[in-house]
Amino acid sequence: MKRKCDGSPVTVADLEIETELRRRLAERFPDHGIIGEETGGTKGEHYTWVLDPIDGTQSFISGSPLFGLLIGVLHDECPVLGLIDIPATTERWVGDGGRTLFNDREARVSTCRSLPEARLYTTSLDVHAPDEHKRLDRLCSEVPFKCYDGNCYAYGLLASGHCDLVVDFGLDPSDYLPLVAVITGAGGSITDWDGRPLRLDSDGRVIAAASRKLLEQAIETLNQPA
Repeated sequence: MKRKCDGSPVTVADLEIETELRRRLAERFPDHGIIGEETGGTKGEHYTWVLDPIDGTQSFISGSPLFGLLIGVLHDECPVLGLIDIPATTERWVGDGGRTLFNDREARVSTCRSLPEARLYTTSLDVHAPDEHKRLDRLCSEVPFKCYDGNCYAYGLLASGHCDLVVDFGLDPSDYLPLVAVITGAGGSITDWDGRPLRLDSDGRVIAAASRKLLEQAIETLNQPA
């Protein structure tokens, strides 16, 4: 196992999975761009694949089943297809922005529309990011239920209606772009912390919600003056 410059781990499995995905995609779609979590890449003229071979590597190396494979497709930089695959539990979400399937059955977000009713998943608090932590603490104080970590699995839970809000920061495009079509296809909303659509050049702050109203309340809370 090696570590990236930010201290996060990279395993042989991360590298081998991404290499094999790249090989297969290059064979079938030679004109498409490919951007991977571990080895980078370039965007295509119209279509770009975005790959994270193991989202939640720390879960993977510590025996937790909550790690997954993320694959997204961008058309002219707009996410049009996404996959969250959790191999240890054989759970899979696939969305195209209009519909999301969970293990071949339609997935739908919950009907939650307010923070006082919301079930929140958020990122680990062990990353040194004082501003983000302060803003997350403010949001956490407004909800009755919160869990930490969960990686991409939390977004799958949101798509299937088991939680209502997921908030993250410090993500790479390969972490968040595959999520977009899954969340929107299930009826949810996903943006950055300022309510802007997620793109390759987004800042890695991500918020996903079961409803637009809930998303707007969460964004307002995150951006209240200190």
